[in-house]
Amino acid sequence: LAQKYDPQKEAELRTWIESVTGKQIGPDFQKGLKDGVILCELMNKLQPNSVRKINRSAQNWHQLENLSNFIKAMASYGMNPVDLFEANDLFESGNLTQVQVSLLALAGMAKTKGLQSGVDIGVKYSEKQQRNFDEAKMKAGQCVIGLQMGTNKCASQSGMTAYGTRRHLYDPKNQILPPMDHSTISLQMGTNKCASQVGMTAPGTRRHIYDAKMGTEKCDNSSMSLQMGSNQGANQSGQVFGLGRQIYDPKYCPQGGQGEVANAAGDQSGDLPGYHYYREEEES
Repeated sequence: LAQKYDPQKEAELRTWIESVTGKQIGPDFQKGLKDGVILCELMNKLQPNSVRKINRSAQNWHQLENLSNFIKAMASYGMNPVDLFEANDLFESGNLTQVQVSLLALAGMAKTKGLQSGVDIGVKYSEKQQRNFDEAKMKAGQCVIGLQMGTNKCASQSGMTAYGTRRHLYDPKNQILPPMDHSTISLQMGTNKCASQVGMTAPGTRRHIYDAKMGTEKCDNSSMSLQMGSNQGANQSGQVFGLGRQIYDPKYCPQGGQGEVANAAGDQSGDLPGYHYYREEEES
């Protein structure tokens, strides 16, 4: 707190108090205001009869009473409670920084109330400007959207070309002149020059599977890498639609030699050649 004390502000306060009261504080600022006599006379100059009794005795309790009356007079003068100091802050030099802040706020309040002095000190308080609107004015304000909700003044379609109009691409990195119209679009907006249908086959054209790991060579651009997947393992070989399918169990149908297959081919049972079926006789 002692480091925040400003000697320059002390000199300004000394000049202001002496100019208003006409009394000399002395070389020591704290000792000159310790008894509270000059401060009570200062308040009577700012607001007459704000301190009715000023004790000029050298007794400590008389001096503390003067300081207490001065603080009460500042509160009635319109000072904020946070700007006030306590009597011991000045009497015992407990917090001279707060005393300086309080006197500066008092000078600002006096300037706000129109006190004319030869010293420009203190900050003038802002005046309250209260406005009263009628009911019609308040209802009209409900239809106004504040700028905190955003604005669309900066959004427009100025320079927009008609839909379907061809737009030229312009790259500022190349040594070409900038376009002279608004229909040219910069490459910062993206480009479609790298997109094409070169090498695309017609729909339904057969595509060969090409595996780079097998060391084979590509025949044409219609070959497709195995990274895209393959359908070689899927087919309809051996599929019969609507025909009866026989169940084959290797436990009951052992594999025979070529002679057994030939005998099975000459059998009159009606079985197809090349197949040997196991027939179980029904028990009567």
